[in-house]
Amino acid sequence: MGKYELLRTRLEAELSGCELKLSQPVTRGELSLVHDVAYIDAVFEGTLSPLEQREIGFPWTDGMVERARASSGATLMACRTAMKEGISANIAGGTHHAYANRGGGFCVFNDTAVCARVLQLEHQRKSVGAFGSTKPLNIGVIDLDVHQGNGTAHIFSSDPTVFTFSMHGARNFPFKKEISDLDVELDDGCQDEHYLNELDRALDIFESRFNPDLIIYLAGADPYEGDRLGRLNLSVEGLRMRDKKVFEWSYARGIPLAFSMAGGYAVPIDQTVEINMNTFKLAYSYWLKYSANFHLN
Repeated sequence: MGKYELLRTRLEAELSGCELKLSQPVTRGELSLVHDVAYIDAVFEGTLSPLEQREIGFPWTDGMVERARASSGATLMACRTAMKEGISANIAGGTHHAYANRGGGFCVFNDTAVCARVLQLEHQRKSVGAFGSTKPLNIGVIDLDVHQGNGTAHIFSSDPTVFTFSMHGARNFPFKKEISDLDVELDDGCQDEHYLNELDRALDIFESRFNPDLIIYLAGADPYEGDRLGRLNLSVEGLRMRDKKVFEWSYARGIPLAFSMAGGYAVPIDQTVEINMNTFKLAYSYWLKYSANFHLN
């Protein structure tokens, strides 16, 4: 948990052009666009069973509820800002292991899924006219956390308006994988060159199958060679190149992008924060490009 405060402190000190705002927590109604009402009630009211709490990975507290709501709210704010400015971020988020009816893997609510549904509903309300709705808002998820985005894949398994792409360790958590629209599984010990080649190939497949209006990018730091939960061997520079490929791919196509930090468990944690800072510094350089060359609505 300490990485979030460390990241915020470094952003304030080193990236003065980055505007930091407190998030507005998501509401029960917004959560209910994805999550079962019974599960939402159990989280809000503190009636999760001991088994449900163990699956999430930490015990229920009032603070846990508020943090989960605020984190989802931050991703939603980032998505709305990205639609106007080209690129934006949540300094936490990426809770991709949460299913509609349960949490898991340190994830209470699925911020990516909730944001996709809220944005699609807002788009639909704006688009309704004399002849009904225009085309739906298509959202692409690029999940490069080292663990598969199983909850996100399951939630959108039969939805043609959301394309889920996950590149992850084949033998890492979750051990029972879901089926994303595009899954790339990597062997333990995967290094920079193979990883980046696989990412290039996957982005080509992504583009051939889907035309997104927004990208939600999970920029997990846990493929890092020093991550205690990662099992891959990417260098700090390899991860910077990964981020650059994703940002450049979206920018070159004029697609707004919102990103969240997802996982990162290096010891010392400063290594994770350094990787996160590299992501933000790159993102800021692309925000300047978007600002100069695109007029987004």
